[in-house]
Amino acid sequence: MTRYKSDFLQVLDERGFIHQVSDPEGLDALCAKGPITGYIGYDATASSIHIGNLITLTMLYWLQATGNRPISMMGGGTTMVGDPSFRDEQRQLLTMDQINANIDSIKNVYSRILRYGDGPTDAIMVNNADWLMELKYVDFLREVGRHFSVNRMLSFDSVKLRLDREQSLSFLEFNYMIMQGYDFVELNRRYDCVLQMGGSDQWGNIINGVDLSHRMGGAQLYALTTPLLTTSSGQKMGKTASGAVWLNGDIFSPYEFWQYFRNTEDADVEKFLKIFTRLPLSEIAHAVKDDINEAKKLLATETTAIVHGREAAEQAAETARATFEEGAIDLSLPTVEVQNSELSGGLGILSAFVNAGLASSNGEARRHLKAGALRVNDEPVTDERAELNPGSLLKEGVIKLSVGKKRHVLIKPV
Repeated sequence: MTRYKSDFLQVLDERGFIHQVSDPEGLDALCAKGPITGYIGYDATASSIHIGNLITLTMLYWLQATGNRPISMMGGGTTMVGDPSFRDEQRQLLTMDQINANIDSIKNVYSRILRYGDGPTDAIMVNNADWLMELKYVDFLREVGRHFSVNRMLSFDSVKLRLDREQSLSFLEFNYMIMQGYDFVELNRRYDCVLQMGGSDQWGNIINGVDLSHRMGGAQLYALTTPLLTTSSGQKMGKTASGAVWLNGDIFSPYEFWQYFRNTEDADVEKFLKIFTRLPLSEIAHAVKDDINEAKKLLATETTAIVHGREAAEQAAETARATFEEGAIDLSLPTVEVQNSELSGGLGILSAFVNAGLASSNGEARRHLKAGALRVNDEPVTDERAELNPGSLLKEGVIKLSVGKKRHVLIKPV
């Protein structure tokens, strides 16, 4: 049974994106009537965005695919302050040069997912530094700040959790939600933007923008969030032993990205296919029903193709096939360089696995060893005092480290 009249909300609902909507009926009617403009903001706190951002970026894709105009807003101004939401401590403050370098680094990912241009439904990329950095403090306080209740701001979970833990919340951070609310109002003024989307942790900040527009006599604005994505085992989506799953290939390789999705738990495959790929729902249902392992490969390849391109996705799939099915040493596997001198002196086996990102600590590597999961050149490791040396090199000039059957890294001396 159809829940929404508009293609946009119907697609998001069917694919599992919708968690909260400020006015479902109003937004649905507006989308059904004609094209709308919506946005998502991304702070440039790192040189890459991660899987959590890919979920919301995919929402912008579906906004555009259903005939609407998306705005990807870079938080050049808000990154100067740092979002305190659900954080135990203040973010490291970055300089404007660092922020601009991060923005330049992550732009390529957006262009693979959204179609930018000058057409009525072409995406726009903007930077909130263009207006936030030009504000005059007293004028901003009088025009915008007076509409915010400190009592209400303190009631948001993102702030309460910080205060309940008796962690300091700086005045600088406290201004973040005011700035984000003002962004929404400014985007409405400039681009007739009526919808802000984001993760469920951004609900309070987004609602602030909706309320601010109302209090300032502006347009009716709308908020929509997507659920916090967790695996069926309860783990937060996008974490590995070596850290976050980044979308820039120079930080997290296309092969590692492919392999991350290939290792999806059986119970999550259909959900992730709906969220991360653009495959028709009927095809997804058939794929999961026919062969769950082939469905995992489909998930990995289609998602990698969206982020890194079809060629990189197919190369990653072929690398995995050659490695797992033929036992081959594929030189396109993730590679970590070590100094010749370090290898010549004997590189401790536990340290090698940590340096390769296959374990987060010597203790974790030791636990893998005791479980029989560590391999060097496909041979089991049984002695935690073992060392890698030049004699460990294969004819290809590398050493293959493995944890289980699916995680592999090459060590290459330089």
